[in-house]
Amino acid sequence: MPHIPDPPGWALDPLERYLTRLKVQRGLSQHTIDAYRRDISQFLAYCDRGSIRSVVEVDRRFIRRFLAYLDTVGYSRASIRRKSSAVKGFFTDLALRSEVPVNPAQQLARTKKPQRLPKALPQRAVSQIIDAIDGDDPVDLRDRAIFEMLYATGLRVSELASLTTAIGGADSLVVRGKGNKDRVVPIGSPAVRSVERWLAEGRPEMLGDPDIDSLWIGIRGRSLDTRGIRRIIQQRAGTFPHALRHSFATHLLEGGADLRVVQELLGHVELATTQLYTAITRDHLKATYERSHPRA
Repeated sequence: MPHIPDPPGWALDPLERYLTRLKVQRGLSQHTIDAYRRDISQFLAYCDRGSIRSVVEVDRRFIRRFLAYLDTVGYSRASIRRKSSAVKGFFTDLALRSEVPVNPAQQLARTKKPQRLPKALPQRAVSQIIDAIDGDDPVDLRDRAIFEMLYATGLRVSELASLTTAIGGADSLVVRGKGNKDRVVPIGSPAVRSVERWLAEGRPEMLGDPDIDSLWIGIRGRSLDTRGIRRIIQQRAGTFPHALRHSFATHLLEGGADLRVVQELLGHVELATTQLYTAITRDHLKATYERSHPRA
């Protein structure tokens, strides 16, 4: 993919004002703000190459040409859709504040979102992965606790990485997810036991600085970040942390959990996001029916 340039000077002030409003009013994380900055900056730099010198001069033609350009250079449909949404949000905000006379993105057709079904691991596979981590050394104790927590709670990897030692012994936790919204997530007893053992027997052996309160510690004695957790999941299971989140949701639904309960546990804002899992559970029900019913 091409390098994403910085925004041109004429667009810096309106862009930064918009990003500040997103952060303050919507409570978006710095990671999300940075993603908005990259996507909108890429469009504004494209406009600058087309001799645009003010946000007022941007019209619908430039947005359409930009989206066509992204397709030409090989961006995925999901990336194009995200960038289109970022640009549309930016100009909608400018129009509402009368910083542009007309919203050039108002009539922009929405790029259809591809319906990609999450890939969940079979229940037996998850159990085998966790049970295989049965050593007593600190790394094994940590890695088993990480797997148990991901599967027991359905946390995002960023949420898991942010946990502190205050969790010790608790059978539920308050998670601050996207949009700074809190939710309560219960923790199953196997995960509680694994975390307690990690805290008692493993973490003290790996901890470098005693002032660090992060729950997860890397081999160098410092806090384990999301990259480190992803590496552990990849090495142990050949997959990604999100696969365990998908497995958590799918297995709950297969067990009869209410869709809105699963939505709350996952921290999904829109029920439609959670409904992606129902297609998987329908397949599971059909397979069970065909395997079990005498006249299926």
